[in-house]
Amino acid sequence: MHDELMRPLAWVALSLGVAGVGATQPPSPAFSPVQPGDFTHPGSLSNSWADFDRDGDLDLAVSLASGEIRLYRNDRGTFSSIGAATGLPVSGAEMRGLAWGDYDGDGWPDLYAGATKENAANLLLRNDRGRRFIPQAAAPVAAGRSARQSSWVDFDNDGDLDLFAANRSGPNALSRQDANSLVRVGAERAGDDPRPTVGACWFDYDRDGDLDLFLANQSGATDALWRNDGDRFTDVAPALGIDRPGRPRTEGSVGCAVGDYNNDGELDLFVASYGANTLYRNKGAGSFEDVAPLLGLAEANHAVGAAWADFDNDGWLDLFVAAYTGRSGAQQPANRLFRNLGGKGFANVLPPGSTLDVADHGVQWIDYDRDGALDLSVTRGYTDTGGHFLFHNDLDQAAARRSLAVRVLDKAGRFTRMGAEVRLTDAAGAVLATRQVSTGEGYNSQGTQPVHFGLATMAPVTVEVTFMGKQGRKTQRIERVAPARYAGKELVVREH
Repeated sequence: MHDELMRPLAWVALSLGVAGVGATQPPSPAFSPVQPGDFTHPGSLSNSWADFDRDGDLDLAVSLASGEIRLYRNDRGTFSSIGAATGLPVSGAEMRGLAWGDYDGDGWPDLYAGATKENAANLLLRNDRGRRFIPQAAAPVAAGRSARQSSWVDFDNDGDLDLFAANRSGPNALSRQDANSLVRVGAERAGDDPRPTVGACWFDYDRDGDLDLFLANQSGATDALWRNDGDRFTDVAPALGIDRPGRPRTEGSVGCAVGDYNNDGELDLFVASYGANTLYRNKGAGSFEDVAPLLGLAEANHAVGAAWADFDNDGWLDLFVAAYTGRSGAQQPANRLFRNLGGKGFANVLPPGSTLDVADHGVQWIDYDRDGALDLSVTRGYTDTGGHFLFHNDLDQAAARRSLAVRVLDKAGRFTRMGAEVRLTDAAGAVLATRQVSTGEGYNSQGTQPVHFGLATMAPVTVEVTFMGKQGRKTQRIERVAPARYAGKELVVREH
């Protein structure tokens, strides 16, 4: 339960009024700050959530510019800082690219952190049953790596987690797991894209049963979509028209987020950029078109991170974009919360001066108190007023319960099926919504939270989970799922 005593009196009201239809909109939702005194800390960069102690609620890890990795244990909605007590660093090299993943398959989520400074060591921290973190030999990466997105994925469909490490200052690195050791995949197979990469998103864009890799590249470089062909990767972005050539060095892509914004069953791709943002609608058959100008998302700004979520539980994915104005070191947040208008467009519902307009780096949506409404976790980095802020989503109880959380596990009951797709269909078989188990999003982060569906009604649904595999895509179905039965809980789907 959310602790009412922790909730400040000042709430953040978000107007949903859109020209011509304002009077017909539902009551404005609100967000309220959670423990702001504890979370105000300069230099907050990547934020990532996982239930590291397996007590049933999500905990928060944050990387700081000081080199500290803060870990907040969530005890029924109240957070305590315990990083130092569990063996996480309290100072040292600056880290980004926080990624939770059970790489050793023992059922406990481990943590990878990438260093942003040359010659600093990346960290692989094994979770010892929720009691402490033990340093391990990290995945091999290029010397002088400036870490950005790190992602745990099973790119070769052999049943264990591999690691992708993006590099802002040189070639990226893909490491394959072999008996709990991470072994660098050769450049001739992995591509090892040398462009300055910040964001990376894995998804099966061509529906052939393995995960492909989109790269958001900075400093005027073109973007990439590395198609996974089993024995090697091939960059098909130029052929698909999504590489964005000709940008000046002052522009480039930063973050990416995968989501089915129009509920057609295909995973679409939003790219946050310095310059105009893009939304690539997946047309099926392995092709895309940029619909951002048509839908109100092609704003030109300094956008850093983005994350999809149905924050109002109406059945349509909304989008938070963390952006800023001004020079580095004196930058001011310029965030957007785009409400999805039924797949036909988006409207920014953050009013000027909103308390939510505080991020300039990380953004994650999570249901930390398990009330059915997604809460907002954001970070602000290089300013004296920075922090890793958390906002409770104050949807009314009936609306909050109009949702369904689905946790996808592998055959052994472990959270390792990153990139699996989850769809809801109605009684007639029509797709209601599609989500993907996170392969990385927000800003250089990857969590292990369940996928969340807002629901227009509480009618029974069919849940379809599509797993990647060596024999292609495999879908499991659970019919006549009653969402009300899972209020405050998760529907667990285990791979057959």
